[in-house]
Amino acid sequence: MQFITVKTYEELSRKAANIIAAQIIQKPECVLGLATGSTPLGAYDGLVKKYQDGELDFSTVTSVNLDEYAGLDGTNDQSYRYFMDTNLFNKVNIDKAKTHVPNGCAEDLAAEGARYDALIAELGGIDLQLLGIGLDGHIGFNEPDDCFTKETHEVELDPSTIEANARFFASIDDVPTSAITMGMQAIMQAKKVLLIANGAGKKEIVEKSFFGPITPQVPASILQLHPDVTVIFSEN
Repeated sequence: MQFITVKTYEELSRKAANIIAAQIIQKPECVLGLATGSTPLGAYDGLVKKYQDGELDFSTVTSVNLDEYAGLDGTNDQSYRYFMDTNLFNKVNIDKAKTHVPNGCAEDLAAEGARYDALIAELGGIDLQLLGIGLDGHIGFNEPDDCFTKETHEVELDPSTIEANARFFASIDDVPTSAITMGMQAIMQAKKVLLIANGAGKKEIVEKSFFGPITPQVPASILQLHPDVTVIFSEN
């Protein structure tokens, strides 16, 4: 594991964008596992800038996103498909047909999870998986539990996760209470993992995740078992 501590969010974003860009340059047809939330925004801005400057070509890149809210389709401005289109996909030359997000509106979310896992396997797995981390240690929407769930699956969101995401909605009552999320198998089988955590508020959970016991009560702690993890933590 490589653990990088930086002072500012800007530095975190710059380093994260450089790592993702290097992956694209080294393997133009790579499969990127992407994340949503406020923390990756700076990295996505950096990737867009590199594309605009002619440094990056996304034309042969494939992406698979970690998760999606249950019940929100891609036209909803709080859906993760909308987030990715708005903050990255619409700003670079990626083929939209090769950008994949779980279908949160599927009638059968278990069947959708199986389809998504089969898709990732068909793609040959993920070359680089970008992750954030929740205050309870969740990665994707894999919440603290009694076991690590292997498959892409539906999950009931922890109250702390709902509260943390309420800032993106008009009211906390508007936040979906469940989601579909990539499970631990696809994440752990990614060739590289890049986890970014921003601010002093994340310091305690980052320490628990990477320097504490491996336990499903702290989902990110499973990453201690991954052979190629880079963690970037910004102090401010």
